[in-house]
Amino acid sequence: MDSSPTPTAKRSKHAALARPDLGEFGRHELAILGAPCGDIQALVAHLLPHLAPALRMAYVDADHAAIRAADEAAATAAAGVPLHLAAPATSPTLGENGLSAELVDYVAYRELRTRRPLDRFSQPELLAHESVVLVNGNHFRARQQVVIVDPRKPLDKKLDRLTDVRLILLADGQTDLPAGLAQHLSAAPLPPVLRLSDTAGIAAFIRQWYLLAVPVLRGLVLAGGRSERMQTDKGALHYHALDQRQHTAALLGEFCPDVRVSVRPDQAAALPAGLKPLPDTFLNLGPLGGLLSAFQADPNAAWLVLACDLPFLTRTTLDFLVTNRQPARAATALRSPWNDFPEPLVTIWEPRSYGQLLRFLGLGYSCPRKALINSDIELLTPPVPEELRNVNTPEERAAAERELIG
Repeated sequence: MDSSPTPTAKRSKHAALARPDLGEFGRHELAILGAPCGDIQALVAHLLPHLAPALRMAYVDADHAAIRAADEAAATAAAGVPLHLAAPATSPTLGENGLSAELVDYVAYRELRTRRPLDRFSQPELLAHESVVLVNGNHFRARQQVVIVDPRKPLDKKLDRLTDVRLILLADGQTDLPAGLAQHLSAAPLPPVLRLSDTAGIAAFIRQWYLLAVPVLRGLVLAGGRSERMQTDKGALHYHALDQRQHTAALLGEFCPDVRVSVRPDQAAALPAGLKPLPDTFLNLGPLGGLLSAFQADPNAAWLVLACDLPFLTRTTLDFLVTNRQPARAATALRSPWNDFPEPLVTIWEPRSYGQLLRFLGLGYSCPRKALINSDIELLTPPVPEELRNVNTPEERAAAERELIG
């Protein structure tokens, strides 16, 4: 008889969380390499007028003066020559007397100087508000690349950085790919090839590259509230042929391939047939809990969120919202006709807003509207403002029934 222990499944020490699809610096990043750093900087400067402000652009580079100084120091030390560094023109404050960070407001922009090291977690955090990150690939990696063919900066020793080349740029006088680069890229179809001088063409490529990566739009009906003012479940009320959970899900279904209904865990079993529950995992936070639970389920989707207490809402408003969606912003929201603030419960929340919502929760705020007000969003005037009217009390319900049912 075999007395060996029965094998058991390996226990995981960590929760099985879906992770945001991030690169080294952001969701949409391109490393540009193959030319001198000055040429890469010039290319980025020429591209910005074609891309911003429609896209929020970031650029990642190194301090070339510091790199040159380090290289010179290394060369001097290798030669056995004593090294003497001149004092800087102005004495730095960072690092002196225990100072580890300095935030300076220059009115037009802010500058954060910190001794905190950059790593694969802090880099996306610092650039979380940007929609596209262009990276000097001579110094840093990014998960997708733009390659410049320039004999002054051969790529033979950097082929390991070319993991997903999306565009090839030919510098002046170049007509063919170097043999090593051609061999390295031979396993996949050759990416598009443009002239380095074709700024408009390169910008058009980046815009198209970005649009092809726009997150899928999923629908979320918020129906997990306790309806204390209404004194009965608002999602189960009938102003139309279906109850409000079903009616709102049907509206979303015209625009989203997948629609979920946000509910408390104890409500899931009681949902009408055909509805997909998304039980809250962030409890007792109101609408914020439903939003965060949706992003926890799929952090790489954009969520079109609707409250279930909007019986006047029609396809007209949703079509306007989806048509004018701006994925380069944290969210696309409608302006409330009653207070001019964003209406968080008729909003498209992009994946970038997940971290922003968690940040506000960490600061002690559970109001999604506050997150919208303090984020880079697209704020639209609704085509029919009256459709944003919500119904929260028995008196408001009676009035709505008279108008909608007759």
